[in-house]
Amino acid sequence: MNVRKMTNGRWQARLKQGRVDIGTKMFDTRREAVDWLTRERAALAGGFDRRAGQITVRKALPMWLDERKATVAPKTYTADAALPRLTPPALSALQIGSVTEREVSRALVALRRRGLAEKSVKRYRASLSSFFAWAVRERMVQHNPVTPTRVPKASEVATEMHPFSETELETFVLDAAHLASRDSVSLIRAAERTRDLARLSDILLVAGWTGLRWSELREVRVSDVVFDPMPGIYVRRAAPEGGEAKTTKSGKSRFVPLADRILPTVKDLIAGRTTRDLVFVTATGHRLHASAVKRAVDWELISHGRRIHDLRHTAACLWLAKGVPATTVQAWMGHASIATTNIYLHHLGTVADEAGLARLNGSGGIRGESAE
Repeated sequence: MNVRKMTNGRWQARLKQGRVDIGTKMFDTRREAVDWLTRERAALAGGFDRRAGQITVRKALPMWLDERKATVAPKTYTADAALPRLTPPALSALQIGSVTEREVSRALVALRRRGLAEKSVKRYRASLSSFFAWAVRERMVQHNPVTPTRVPKASEVATEMHPFSETELETFVLDAAHLASRDSVSLIRAAERTRDLARLSDILLVAGWTGLRWSELREVRVSDVVFDPMPGIYVRRAAPEGGEAKTTKSGKSRFVPLADRILPTVKDLIAGRTTRDLVFVTATGHRLHASAVKRAVDWELISHGRRIHDLRHTAACLWLAKGVPATTVQAWMGHASIATTNIYLHHLGTVADEAGLARLNGSGGIRGESAE
């Protein structure tokens, strides 16, 4: 066995094939070095290491996360890091080579019973599948037991969505500009407070009429805004907080039209800027951060329990209320499913107030409703 202890107290494993050195790797313990060497030899032989499969899921998860941290985006790693906490004890205690589709399905059902939303359980399943895909690559197991499983469908109507009506949105942005608490003064210099709050309220209004995700809003450039032949924004990139700019969630760019209500606002926001400048920034030129914006405008007081993401839902409902076809709404939203669109339609009774419906064909409408 080509394992030896080094002078610094760590253990070196040397992998050889015949007389040829394949590679070496350092470990904190002899057991880890031996396990790695056994797996690599099994991989060279085209098989898998049954002994490696005897490690429990609980002990293997930190090994996977250590590698995962260097290979995925910070936001993805944060979601994956919740796996040890969310995995039911019955599954965590199993040897990784003993996990079957049955145990995984039971874990998914257990999470739903604990009250996790269907979307959260789907994210857990995706992380668990990545973990077992890693185990397959490491020759710990032959097959990924997560692949055949499905997340139990939610039977109840989703209630987490809470879009604004058109009147509520107008009241909300006015409150953001004028009724923010004095506690927010510490976030921005007092002399610029009024101007910055006005800017933030304009941005929130645009978010409520365009349906852009917060990460997409943060990365819109002046060059992405067009006025001919139809005013709109090309959504090409997203900038998650704490991460680098990347493609949109769907991996595709899309065009989102500008409603007449926000067209003058967007023109003011890009006035005097170069094509590479960000459009949606604070009055002091800083990039948007959700937590800072929420504190600045006293979000908890004026939103009545809504989330920033509800501004995206608001746009979809307002479009539908003004007669935009559901298929077009899905295209403008980007990555919106038919099921989600049905939920939007469920909310139309509260969003499509009488004033909004009366302006269906008026100046408050959207240009190019039939555009795909």
